[in-house]
Amino acid sequence: MTRVYFDHNATTPLRDAARAAMVTAMDLVGNPSSVHSEGRAAKMMVERARVQVSELVGCLPAQVVFTGSATEAAALAVAQKDRHGGQFVSLQTEHDCFLAWDEAANEGPALRAISAANSETGLVKPAVVSTASVSGAVVCDITQIAGKMPLIYDESGKPSYMILSAHKLGGPKGVGALINFTSDDPMAILRGGGQEMGRRSGTENVIGIAGFGAAAVAARQDVANGAWERVAKLRNILEKALETVSKKTIFVGKDQQRLPNTSCILTPGWKGETQVMQMDLAGFAVSAGSACSSGKVRASRVLTAMGYEDELAACAIRVSLGLSNTEDEVLRFADVWAQKLKKHEARAA
Repeated sequence: MTRVYFDHNATTPLRDAARAAMVTAMDLVGNPSSVHSEGRAAKMMVERARVQVSELVGCLPAQVVFTGSATEAAALAVAQKDRHGGQFVSLQTEHDCFLAWDEAANEGPALRAISAANSETGLVKPAVVSTASVSGAVVCDITQIAGKMPLIYDESGKPSYMILSAHKLGGPKGVGALINFTSDDPMAILRGGGQEMGRRSGTENVIGIAGFGAAAVAARQDVANGAWERVAKLRNILEKALETVSKKTIFVGKDQQRLPNTSCILTPGWKGETQVMQMDLAGFAVSAGSACSSGKVRASRVLTAMGYEDELAACAIRVSLGLSNTEDEVLRFADVWAQKLKKHEARAA
């Protein structure tokens, strides 16, 4: 059985360009903090990647702080809250890396979290990276949108901070970045040798950072070339096929702006957990929501916050396509899904 991977919002396959850059980095013996030739070569590779990531997101290279993940980048951003009113707040539709720090905010200024695109539903903010509806400082999660859609900053200006992750755009796991648009360097939460210009201590993950940079270049080219338009067509083909089979199935945000690859599918009475397991046994990898909850499957907090009842929210699956997926794979998924639904309805009758 040839397996089909439809869970790209959880993580993406490593790009060939990223793998090649990482192999090259493996042959570098130097520590980027060393002043000798070997150290300078490693440092040069890190700085090249910094430029590559900055070009993807539209910032200055010096505004990129490499971290071990987007979650660490979020924690580093939240640690700056005292500069922005001393409070941090986020909506229930935000990622767990923000909700873990959420406080019951009093009146007054605060650092606020906004996702440019939701990982579960694919819904995109109208201005993509918008701060217009929020007063004060903003940390924007661009993890899902970076490398899939152009980053458009509205007229209200850029956010104070942004976070992103390499493995969501074809880079390796274990490396992310904080983008700092403020005039002050972020105060480090990891202290020690003063790496990353004193903003994040610890010897740089040269191999991972090199892969991140190469993936950023390739992802930027994909967006410019319209590669994701083909993926959006595949998503629409999938939804049309499923809709033909089941008129009661809901496609969250279907008539709103979404990521080109993401379909959040609710079929009343058919638990998302059951669907994920059945489709997995049939050779298709999909999810029941965010992959950052240690394998837990439960009613989507995002969907309940959007107004869906718990019972219906528990029936959600997320299909997130990638650049390598094909129309044949999408149609095969729809056919198998239809067969599973028919059996489910027969048992429930």
